[in-house]
Amino acid sequence: MGDFKSEAVKTDPYIAMRFPEFRSYIAMRFLFTFAYQVQAVVIGWHIYQLTKDPLSLGLIGLAEAIPSITVTLYGGYIADKSDKKKLLVWIIGSMLCCSAVLAVVTTNDMLSLLGQTPVIIIIYVMIFFIGIARGFYSPTAFALMAQIIPKEHYANSSTWNSGSWQTASIIGPAVGGLLYAFSGITACFIVIVTFVALALGCIIFFVKNYPAYFVPKENIFKSLSEGIRFVFKSRMILGALSLDMFSVFFGGAVALMPIFAHDILKVGAEGLGFMRAAPALGAVITMFILAKYPPMNKPWRNLLLAVAGFGISIICFGLSRNFYLTLLCLFFEGAFDSVSVIIRSTILQILTPEEMRGRVSAVNGIFINSSNEIGAFESGATARLMGTIPSVIFGGSMTLLIVIFTYFKTKRLIPLSLKQINSH
Repeated sequence: MGDFKSEAVKTDPYIAMRFPEFRSYIAMRFLFTFAYQVQAVVIGWHIYQLTKDPLSLGLIGLAEAIPSITVTLYGGYIADKSDKKKLLVWIIGSMLCCSAVLAVVTTNDMLSLLGQTPVIIIIYVMIFFIGIARGFYSPTAFALMAQIIPKEHYANSSTWNSGSWQTASIIGPAVGGLLYAFSGITACFIVIVTFVALALGCIIFFVKNYPAYFVPKENIFKSLSEGIRFVFKSRMILGALSLDMFSVFFGGAVALMPIFAHDILKVGAEGLGFMRAAPALGAVITMFILAKYPPMNKPWRNLLLAVAGFGISIICFGLSRNFYLTLLCLFFEGAFDSVSVIIRSTILQILTPEEMRGRVSAVNGIFINSSNEIGAFESGATARLMGTIPSVIFGGSMTLLIVIFTYFKTKRLIPLSLKQINSH
C-alpha cells in the first residue's frame, strides 16, 4: 500500500491543488503577481516617457532592491517566529497602500500640480517602500506555503506556485500595456489596487493561522547568522543560488524593454505589454509540462543546461530587429528560466529544516533581489555606457561564461539524482 501511495504521489500532477488552503494561496499569488506585473509595466513606461533616460529605468530596480535586500534577513527572522498569515496580511496591506499612492501621484492633475521632478521622486519613494514590503513578503510566503503542503508534495507545489506566478506574469504585462495604451494610467491603477485587495482577501478569509515552529532562544544576530551559515554550508543550495544570481544579474534585459519597444522596435505600450508577457508565456507552458515530467532526475545537469539556454535567448533577443522574432526569443528565455526556478525551489524546499525556512528563504531573497533589481540597474547603467543592444549581448555572453565556469567547478554534481544530492 505504501508503494502504491508513493507511486500515486509521483504521477498525480494536481496533487498539491487538492489542498483547499493551497488553492487559496495560489489564488493570492496569482492576483498579487498580476497586479505587480501591471504596475511594473505601467511605472517603467511612465518613467521612461517622463525622462527618456535608460538609467532612470535601472534606478527603478535599484530603488526596490536596496530596501528589500537590507530588510530581507530580518524579514526571514520575523517570518520564522511569527504567525505567517497575520504577517502576510500586514505585508500585502502595506503594498496596497503604496499602490494607492502611486495611483494618485501618476494622474495628469498631480503632474500639473506638483511638476515632473516631485512626481518622479514620489514614485521612487513608493517603490522604495514596496521594496521594504517585498523584503518581508518572500520569506513569509515561502514559509507559509511549506506549512500548508505536506513535505512529500513540495516539488509539485513548487511547480504550481511558479506556474501561478508565471501565468499572472503573462496576463499582467499584456493587460497593463493594452490598458495603458487605450485607457490611460489611472485605469491601470484601478485594476492594480482592486487585484491587490482581492489577494489580501484570499489570505484573510481562506487561510488559517499557523503557530511558529521557531522560538528564538538567543539574540537576533545569532539567529540570523544560523540561516546564513546553513546556506553557505550546503554546497548544493549555495551553488544553485549563486548560479541564478550571477546569470540573471548579467542576463536580465527586462529593464530595457521600454527602450526596445519605444526606440528600436517602435511598437509602443501595447508591444511592451506583449514583450513583458512573452517570457512568462514560455515559462507557464514549460511549467505545465514540468508538472507532469519534473526536471529532477539529474537536477544539477538540467540546471546548467537551462541557464545556458537562458543566456543564448538573451543574446538572440539583443540581436533581433523583428518584433515577432523578439517575442520568440523572450518566450524561450522564460521557458529556460522556469526550469531553473523549479529546480532551485525544489532543492531549497527539500534541504531546508522546518524551523529555518523563513531565514533561509531570506538569504534566497537576497540572491534573487541582487540578480533581478540590481541587475536591472546594471542593465540601465551599461546601456547608457555602451548602448542598449551591446549591453544586452554583453549580458547574455557573461551568463554563458558563468555557466561554463560553474560546470568546471561542479562536475561531480552533474550525474547525481535528487536523492543522492539530498544525502550530500
